[in-house]
Amino acid sequence: MYARSMHSGGAGAQYRAIDVTSKIEGASPHRLVAILYEELVQALSTMKLAIRRVDSLRQRDAQARVLLIVQSLDSSLDFSRGGEIASALSSVYSEVRRLTLLGGKGQDADAIDRGQKLIAEIAEAWNQIG
Repeated sequence: MYARSMHSGGAGAQYRAIDVTSKIEGASPHRLVAILYEELVQALSTMKLAIRRVDSLRQRDAQARVLLIVQSLDSSLDFSRGGEIASALSSVYSEVRRLTLLGGKGQDADAIDRGQKLIAEIAEAWNQIG
């Protein structure tokens, strides 16, 4: 238990969780999505680094986080009100999910990098509209 906690970030991970919690308290729905994008970019970066360092435990933890955030973003889409934009975002989320699984299975940091670039573009656009 102790080794896993230290390996997964230990105190640093706890401080990060507190930081995220403080960001989401009182945030608008638009800001909450922006926070998810920020966390997703960070998790993809962590996964990419873990692949390059051959750190399988951190890679699996980061991959699980990426997939959870992507699922959260995808499930929050309102297809009846969002129309084509919601469909396009869902397609991007599917591609990021595919790249994440591909990168994890094949130890392919470049696949993770491609997913990270897709999300970074969307995050930038999201921040510009709100």
